[in-house]
Amino acid sequence: MKASFELYPAIDLKAGQVVRLRQGRLDEATVYETDPARVAACWAEAGARWIHVVDLDGAFAGRGQNTGAVRAILEAAPGVRVQLGGGLRSLDAVAAALELGVARAIIGTAALEGDLVARAVERFGPERVAVGIDARGGMVATRGWVEVTEVRAVDLAGRVKAAGVRTIIYTDIATDGMLQGPNFAEMAAMGRTGLDVIASGGVSSLEDILRLREIPGVAGAIVGKALYTGAVDLKEALTACLG
Repeated sequence: MKASFELYPAIDLKAGQVVRLRQGRLDEATVYETDPARVAACWAEAGARWIHVVDLDGAFAGRGQNTGAVRAILEAAPGVRVQLGGGLRSLDAVAAALELGVARAIIGTAALEGDLVARAVERFGPERVAVGIDARGGMVATRGWVEVTEVRAVDLAGRVKAAGVRTIIYTDIATDGMLQGPNFAEMAAMGRTGLDVIASGGVSSLEDILRLREIPGVAGAIVGKALYTGAVDLKEALTACLG
């Protein structure tokens, strides 16, 4: 059994509301809650040590769009660490997110371009910067998952590792929001990169979480839609993984 495996309940923000998408498609968004702070307080009460927040509007626009909602989440869950992604494509944007109070900023699309990742790690440290690698068929997708590149996810993982990154969030787009189980083979491949991999996409049951927990290199899992539908009970899952 692993010494450490973290669960990250997810809060995806669109126009200030908590939503879940299917395979990253904005036209298939389901609103689960109009008050993100209420959701954050719920996850904190259940015992979460981290919350994973994505500014979906920011991911598509290229800059943060839900700062007020992020601030409300931080205020509603004191003592719970928050990692934030979506639209963090400059050093100033990363700095602003960290100054807001998030524990870790997630660089996504911009990891493919220039030296932002290396500069962010140098300035803020590897504990406060992670890279989100989103892939379809093993190939990196960018700009809110709209564009699929010719870059292999494992190759990008190697590049960001060389830049000093220790933690990546790996999302298999085909499974995201589908409640049909993660892509375990892809997660295992990413686990062999030597990075701490946080698995994202497709978690549908406690069994999925426990199976991810056993994959070498996978240090945590993000759980989204399964929590909102009741397929996974966060308190039960935390007890199973962290107890």
